[in-house]
Amino acid sequence: MHELTLAAGILEIVQHNVRPADAARVRAVRVRVGELAGVVPESLAFCFEAIVADTPYASAVLEVDRVPAEAACSECGCVTGPSGARCVCPACGAIGMRLRHGEELQVVDVELDDAMEKAS
Repeated sequence: MHELTLAAGILEIVQHNVRPADAARVRAVRVRVGELAGVVPESLAFCFEAIVADTPYASAVLEVDRVPAEAACSECGCVTGPSGARCVCPACGAIGMRLRHGEELQVVDVELDDAMEKAS
């Protein structure tokens, strides 16, 4: 299951960008996953939950924004969802639709809890 490796990579990105002292403040990690990325979002979320368990980042929840596939015609600019193996523009009949979205796998942001601890 490559989602486990991807979840570990997402945690590494969070660790690189959030100081260890702030780890418990991580509420959510948002990722964009394209429908053609070859990732099962539910499996990715499950693996992320398993990866962060028993770490300082255990409060983090993975939120997945799904990105639908989208192609554009290089001739007329028509934007549509890809239609399988066909690369023919439905508007003008040109061959060579260009994929614009659908292969993304990006960490978009990390949400921290706003509550600041008071010094005692």
